[in-house]
Amino acid sequence: MPTKTNPNLPPANRLLAALPVKEYRTLLPEMTEVTLTFGATIYEPGNTIQHVYFPNNSIISLLSKVTAHSTLEVGMVGNEGMAGLSVFMGIDKASTRGIVQGEGSAMRMKSATLRQLTNKPSSLRTLLHGYTHSLFTQISQSSVCNRFHRTDTRLARWLLMTGDRMGSNEFRLTQDFLSQMVGVRREAINKAAGALQKHKLINYRRGTIAILNRPGLVAASCSCYAFIKETENFLD
Repeated sequence: MPTKTNPNLPPANRLLAALPVKEYRTLLPEMTEVTLTFGATIYEPGNTIQHVYFPNNSIISLLSKVTAHSTLEVGMVGNEGMAGLSVFMGIDKASTRGIVQGEGSAMRMKSATLRQLTNKPSSLRTLLHGYTHSLFTQISQSSVCNRFHRTDTRLARWLLMTGDRMGSNEFRLTQDFLSQMVGVRREAINKAAGALQKHKLINYRRGTIAILNRPGLVAASCSCYAFIKETENFLD
């Protein structure tokens, strides 16, 4: 259920937190805090984007269609950014499916309001330009990663990115969901997760994954993780 946010509390979304305090408080009346439920769809390709979302401790996966019955994650949006970025670029139709990968809360704003607020120079507009570059880099690097890197190193990267955006080392994930996100069959996910678990980097059971050894998981990940993470420097 939508709720109003206490203006005296610092924003959990890192992009909003990077705004000057005065500008953030000006935006607050235009936003509503909502709960995003695991597996819920917020955008469908071709549909008009009614709202944009600034995740607090949730994650929204951006999925592209592969076949009539399968999709592949091409990007993820967490507390470093905003879902519905095409609205900022003047496009009001979704090109990908947006599905809640990590349950939690987000700040929701009407698309028309975002367009109005970013039509003139502001810190929000500047930050969204930086985030546009960051997300495009993530999408392009993920494409390279999915094509050339082993499943276990890709899974390690994906788990690290998920943990970063949720601010937690433990999150809910099913095998079917994982295979869809990483773009491989369930058997390959089981094998890759088993290898990481064997080395005591993660614990995976009953639809829940826990990162046990983060430095070890970083070492097991491909170089794409560090490369993508570096693009978030615009928030510093």
